[in-house]
Amino acid sequence: MVDEEAKVRKLSNTAFRVMSLVMAAEDLLFPRRIERRVASFGVNEGMTVVDYGCGTGRYTTVYSKIVKEKGIVYAVDIHELSIRKVGERIGKEGIRNVKAVLADGYNSGVPEHVADAVTAIDMFFLVPSPTAFLEEVHRITKKDGFLIVDDGHESRTKTKERIGLSSLWQISEETSDHLKCLPV
Repeated sequence: MVDEEAKVRKLSNTAFRVMSLVMAAEDLLFPRRIERRVASFGVNEGMTVVDYGCGTGRYTTVYSKIVKEKGIVYAVDIHELSIRKVGERIGKEGIRNVKAVLADGYNSGVPEHVADAVTAIDMFFLVPSPTAFLEEVHRITKKDGFLIVDDGHESRTKTKERIGLSSLWQISEETSDHLKCLPV
């Protein structure tokens, strides 16, 4: 029997399309917002970055430009439309260092211990089983790598509680924007 709490919840196609329109409007109104935000994450040239819950690829393309040709970005999502949208975006922009990966539940499809950085932006609050998710993120992260998580639409207290449940991550930095976590 499948544990209903552990099932991954996926947006409907309609909800994904609406989210995409809202994000496109945000990008038009605040064109440098994502670049400024990412500057505080610690992503550098040559890194392997996993954009977990990549959505439309807004952060994916920013990471791609930072890590340059020596780095790689895995754009991971459970939604088929997301992977299609990222594929279109990287094709249109001629980006060659991004691999779009359709996750199967909590299995990201990313090789073990390859990520220097994993980011979970505006999605962690949607994860029904944070421990299962954080176990997968731990599996793909290098021993000296890190995880960036933002609160999305939940309280900081709740985000910290959900991270602490896994016992796999230690919060090393807390800003008003995000938490930086190191693997235990």
